[in-house]
Order: sequence, then structure tokens, then C-alpha cells
Amino acid sequence: MQDNFGRQIEYLRLSVTDRCNLRCRYCMPESGILKKKHETILRNEEYLQIVETMATLGIKKVRITGGEPLVRKGLPSLIQEIKRIEGIKDISLTTNGILLESQVEELKEAGITRMNISVDSLVPESYQQLTRGGNLASVLRGIEKARELGLSPIKINVVLIKGFNDHEVEYFLNYFDPSIEVRFIELMPIGEAAAWNKDRFLNLNEFLLNRLDLTPEPNHGNGGPCRYYRHTETGRWVGIINAISDHFCLSCNRLRVTADGMLKTCLHSTTEVDLKPYLHDPDGLKNSIINAIHSKPEAHQLNQEDVVPILRNMYTIGG
Repeated sequence: MQDNFGRQIEYLRLSVTDRCNLRCRYCMPESGILKKKHETILRNEEYLQIVETMATLGIKKVRITGGEPLVRKGLPSLIQEIKRIEGIKDISLTTNGILLESQVEELKEAGITRMNISVDSLVPESYQQLTRGGNLASVLRGIEKARELGLSPIKINVVLIKGFNDHEVEYFLNYFDPSIEVRFIELMPIGEAAAWNKDRFLNLNEFLLNRLDLTPEPNHGNGGPCRYYRHTETGRWVGIINAISDHFCLSCNRLRVTADGMLKTCLHSTTEVDLKPYLHDPDGLKNSIINAIHSKPEAHQLNQEDVVPILRNMYTIGG
């Protein structure tokens, strides 16, 4: 399935919950999440119906996101069912890692072979401050257990924040086992944290390419938004995701479905399509997805001076 700009749409980011066990400053307000009513959140069979329909339209890869996906009960069984859908070639997971140590074996058995784990500081006190209470030690134990179980690749996602963790770059590159990829991500102005984020934004090309000895590796990766490099000193893969300063919109191949059943074709667009009314109408569901894909914008507008950030907080969309 192609959109109107010739992009092959084959990647779905599926949010299975809007709930999270952290309160990261760049993601949600200090008061925490406004929980949606249980009946508004998609059930497993509804997720499967959506993924099955999208698979007939060319979706091949599914990434499970949240909120924090590991707080959703019965997640492994949902993963197993998605894995069985004809046309789905890859299923992965993004997590903050807090619950990973206790769940990673079951996740692997269900079909997860690779995962991204968000870690924005390797200083326990700084991690606790940014996440408003997170325990870094539990995350690091989960990462090590995932590595021991043979999940590959394991990717560490680091949102770089000016004046907070930008001095930890070399620490990240030297801390983890060399088999683990480290990816630095630009801070995005989203939701209620938009103003806080904007004041702490770093242009990662300017910041990292001038700071580190990196060799471009254009053939590494799976064609996603991350630009990969080899770090000369450690030999590890380093990824840079410049969603704001050097966006990848012209090659964007993804859709997002939120936990309350809204289809988003662009993370930074206010346009959403409610899929719930079509869950008992297979043709209507398929047509609504096709129409949304044909309406996918060419690019986000975040670099325009008068842009108004979307109101949805990131935890309600899916990372």
C-alpha cells in the first residue's frame, strides 16, 4: 500500500495501553496520566482485527508500544496472536524496562526477538529525577537478562536533553556490552511537556557529529529513521534520530494506532481516524485505513515558527 507520495506503508506502531509506571518530565505532566476508562481501550480481539486488516494492505512489521506496554495484562498472548497473522514478518517491543527482568522470558517465548529500551540517564539519581521515581538498577538488570537470553538487536533509546544528560554521551557508549546498540534521539515538543522540551532541545547532528569520532554506516539498520554510525573508540553501533532538525518524513513508512483505537498517519499531526466504529464492519475498516493512508501528510510542520504542538501527550499516542 502506497500513500500519495509513493511511500510504501508497511510498519505499524501499536499502542496497547495509555498507562505507564513512570512519569517522565518530557512525556507527561507532573500530575501524572489522566487514565482513560477501561471500556475505551481496545480489547485483544479488536487489536487483532485491526492488524489483520492492515496486513492485507501491506503492513509487515508491528512494534508494541504504550504508555508502558508491560503493564498491560495478557500482553504475551496478544503478541502470540499477532505473530500468527499472515503477512506479519516482524514483531518488536519498546519498553522503559522497569518490568522487563520479570517478563522478558515470557516475551521471548511469545515471539519478541528484538526490543528497544528507553534509558535516559545512567546516573541513578538523575534517572530517578527525570522519571519522577524510576529505579535504574531494575532496568539495567532487565537489559542484561534480555542480552543473556539472546534477544538481538537490543537497542538503548536515549533522549538527549540539554543541560541534563548531554554530558553522559561517552558514558553510554562505554557502559553497555558492545552487542547492544545505543541510539540518541532528539527531544520532541509534544503535548503538555512541549514548552519544557523546546527549551532543552539539542540538534543532534551539530552536537554529536562534532563531539564523537563516528563513521557513517548507511547499510546498517532496517530502513527506519535512524542513521547509523560506527564509534571509532568502542566499535559499537551508534544511532542518531533527528526527528526535528533533519526529519525523515520523505521516507516515513509507518502508521500508529493508539490504545483507544485512533489511527494516526503522522505523529505530529492533529488528524486522527477513529477505527472503533468500523470494528464490526470489515469493509468499512479497510476503507477507513486506505483513506487515511492516502491522506498521510508529506511532512510534519514542527520547524515552522508558528506551529502549535499537538495536544495529545506522548504516552497516549505510543512511542
